[in-house]
Amino acid sequence: MKPVWIVDDDRSIRWVLEKTLTREGIPFKSFASASEALAVLDRDGVPPQVLVSDIRMPGQSGLELLQEVKARFANLPVIIMTAYSDLESAVSAFQGGAFEYLPKPFDVDQAIDLIRRAIDESMHQSGASEVDAVAPEILGQAPAMQEVFRAIGRLALSNATVLITGESGSGKELVARALHRHSQRADKPFVAINTAAIPKDLLESELFGHERGAFTGAQAQRRGRFEQAEGGTLFLDEIGDMPSELQTRLLRVLSDGHYYRVGGHAPIKANVRVIAATHQALENRVKEGLFREDLFHRLNVIRIRLPSLRERREDIPLLARHFLLKSARELGVEPKRLSEPALKFLSGFEFPGNVRQLENLCHWLTVMAPGQQVEISDLPPEMRGNDSTTFAGSWEEALEAEADRLLASNVPEVHDMLMRTFERILISRALAHTGGRRIEAAHALGIGRNTITRKIQELGIDDGKDHGHD
Repeated sequence: MKPVWIVDDDRSIRWVLEKTLTREGIPFKSFASASEALAVLDRDGVPPQVLVSDIRMPGQSGLELLQEVKARFANLPVIIMTAYSDLESAVSAFQGGAFEYLPKPFDVDQAIDLIRRAIDESMHQSGASEVDAVAPEILGQAPAMQEVFRAIGRLALSNATVLITGESGSGKELVARALHRHSQRADKPFVAINTAAIPKDLLESELFGHERGAFTGAQAQRRGRFEQAEGGTLFLDEIGDMPSELQTRLLRVLSDGHYYRVGGHAPIKANVRVIAATHQALENRVKEGLFREDLFHRLNVIRIRLPSLRERREDIPLLARHFLLKSARELGVEPKRLSEPALKFLSGFEFPGNVRQLENLCHWLTVMAPGQQVEISDLPPEMRGNDSTTFAGSWEEALEAEADRLLASNVPEVHDMLMRTFERILISRALAHTGGRRIEAAHALGIGRNTITRKIQELGIDDGKDHGHD
């Protein structure tokens, strides 16, 4: 993969993106001005995989850079960064062919998601293999995932609208792509848009396009995502965040199959299959008056619920191996492998960010882990914390993972350390349960009074009571 180029005169913005791309294992180059980037482009003649540029910079602006780059490399995805106050400029950026708009200040995870989508688009445009272009078939052996696979199979010949629900990072777009790939529309475009990532001032134009002169900066007609997806599939991610006025327009398209460009008067017929996704409970949004009930029923023709990674823990080793191989292939290095203790540790981890978090972790390990075999001690420090809420499942799983962590870290006297911790917690909870009464605590635990007294002294437990009362 070719590097991602970052062009911004603000050193702090470049630094944040550089650190994030390094963590994700994505190659990059940084430039402080458009002229620097163009000089390298003139010298080497090789475009980046994706260009990320600020709009307002000394010398040539981001819009001028966009114009020059697009003139030479029409299919190169360009992400334009700018402040919220630059909406007119953003409209001009879209009109000039920008892939997406990233408002400042931006969320780092949002930025990296956007860059990854642009990379996918770039690889697709350059004729990369289907596996690299539109992501692999979804991996999973867990029963919950088999239900998802069956649903995709049953929908292969259907044009029905589908609503995909599931936590952030669980792979909703992968399911949407699989639905498209196995449909009769597979040879037509798959177009995705995150409705939460685009300011509502721009979303209408982005979805439906605009006519020349429809608003300030609209210097030419622009096709919207509906038009780009003609004959194919339009994936509307985070549909729960769509502004109410656009919900009305979307409902109209789904109802009568026609829409208008912004500033247009001629209806355009839409031959598009809509797949929507959300991490929110749309029923609750409807009750709160934030989502139209009639639109909800239009979208909720067929629902696919994607399980969280916590519900399919048996898939973690399979997914981890896949992502480590993928990262190694992208970086041109030997793939890392996880030790058994590390695999067991990851299988007990909560993964609040789901599959996306696991994939990001595997990118991080490919870049940062020192050896070919990844041990628990090689995992990021925030994952190796002692917070027991990190683990799901039984307390035995948590104990196994903690033992693996201590053993892998060569901590001395692991047995004594864990036994003392175990006894201290057990006796402290029994004393709390009995209000500090030792005889009752000893009886509840099935040990003698002398034993509990000795242990309290040895372990330095404070039961908060006058011990003479026992």
